[in-house]
Amino acid sequence: MTEENIQETVENVNADAPAVSTNLLDADPEFRRLFKVRKVLKGKKPTFRRQCHHKFKRLKTSWRRPRGLQSKQRRGYLGKGAVATVGYGSPVLTKGLHPSGYDEVLVHNVDDLVLVDPEIEAVRISGKVGAKKKAAIVAKCKEFNIKVLNPGKEV
Repeated sequence: MTEENIQETVENVNADAPAVSTNLLDADPEFRRLFKVRKVLKGKKPTFRRQCHHKFKRLKTSWRRPRGLQSKQRRGYLGKGAVATVGYGSPVLTKGLHPSGYDEVLVHNVDDLVLVDPEIEAVRISGKVGAKKKAAIVAKCKEFNIKVLNPGKEV
């Protein structure tokens, strides 16, 4: 796609978009409340670690569910570490969202910006993108009022 085609397509997609993008955090008080609940729950969540990881060097700390019949961690003994259960989860509406309230969209080039909705989605530029292309993507995002989550240094 040429740059003119991209601009025409984006203008058609964003024809009725407001000048300043508003996300769900600004629009809905219930959504804001759920984000606060998520923040509190994430603060209370312990770090789930594999049982006996401190005893053996070969065991990593990454979580594995305890399955043994006599496992103290599985049976819920205090001091043996918490078991990951459904009660530690976030509210369904806020799962997978960036803390700013936007959905993340991974972008590799300027063409990927065509399908981004600036009201509910923010752009994360891929780490494999070079400086020249990243500057072009950031410039287009400013032009179309799209939030960039990792804009990098201003040159």
